[in-house]
Amino acid sequence: MKIKLTSVMVDNQEKALTFYTDILGFIKKTEIPLGEHKWLTVVSPEERDTVELLLEPMGFEPARVYQKALFDAGIPLASFSVDDVRQEYERLEKLGVSFSMKPTKMGGATVAVFADTCGNHLQIVQV
Repeated sequence: MKIKLTSVMVDNQEKALTFYTDILGFIKKTEIPLGEHKWLTVVSPEERDTVELLLEPMGFEPARVYQKALFDAGIPLASFSVDDVRQEYERLEKLGVSFSMKPTKMGGATVAVFADTCGNHLQIVQV
């Protein structure tokens, strides 16, 4: 069994696509129009044929409640692995990304948490 697709709920797919590609550095893999929304995925440029991240529109009210509750509690919806958290933190901060947790050592990992401009906190992790 493998993970092929996971999703991040977003309040605006176009805004999310811009953030996840222009700021985080992912690349768009799939875009299929589905009426008001799209099947819109991004992938890591380092692993284009592995896990896709679906930028999933918030079309279901309970999902909005869940997303807001996580955000208000400061809980990251997703976690991304990086080689150097401090270096990535500095790069993202220069691009105007808002961090709620600066790089922090936690056991054998260093983590930082930031907002994605689409209603989520995300975490970067260096193990």
